[in-house]
Order: sequence, then C-alpha cells, then structure tokens
Amino acid sequence: MLDIALLPGEYAVCRLAAGSTLPDAMSNDLRDTDVVTVSWTSDGISVICPTDRAPAQTVVETVWRCLRVAAPMDLSGTGSLAALVDPLAEARVIVVTFSTFDTDYLLVPAVRLTEGIAALQRAGHRVTG
Repeated sequence: MLDIALLPGEYAVCRLAAGSTLPDAMSNDLRDTDVVTVSWTSDGISVICPTDRAPAQTVVETVWRCLRVAAPMDLSGTGSLAALVDPLAEARVIVVTFSTFDTDYLLVPAVRLTEGIAALQRAGHRVTG
C-alpha cells in the first residue's frame, strides 16, 4: 500500500517545438505546492506544470490533476509505479507519469479524477487531499 497525495490545482501537459527556450517565468516564483518537470528530446520539449504556468503557444491536450507518492521512494525498489499504473489501466483511466529522485507522480485527466482515486483505493492505496 502506498500513501498518495492529491496536489492542489490543475496541471497541463505541454509540448513545445524542438529548439524552443523556456520562458523565465517557468522557474521564477514557484509556489510551495507547484511541481514543474521539463523533458528535452530531439523531437521537442515536454513540460508538466500548473495550468497557470503553462508556456504561451504550447500544445495542451487536456486538464490534469496531479497525484504524488507521499513518502520518498527507494531508487532500488521495484514495482511501485506498476502498483499505481496497473489499477488505473484496469479502470481505463489515462495516466501520465514522471519521477524525481525522491518520488513518483501521476497525472490523470481532471474529468476522470474520481474514477482514478477509486481505482487506487480499491488496489489498497490511501489517497489524501
């Protein structure tokens, strides 16, 4: 069983063209609850951030809610992300995941948040927030 915290606010999954630069506002004045992650590839730049911080003129598919595994994760551990994604997949809830050194994050479409939380709870996880 994992403890999962629902973060406040809505999130955006954004795509910028390859070679783009991120606006300075992406890294300035982050609130304590903000989570921002950026991935660069030769195909483009992906940004996950609160919707009010989404860079202008990006492709944004839908509005997401962000869930964070509450306890720091052990990098040598296995199966924790699968234990979260599998119940969501069984409930047919789309999920976007990313990890930091300390923990894992999941984004589910805001319109499916209730079903996503219910699926995680049925799998034995505790969701707060």
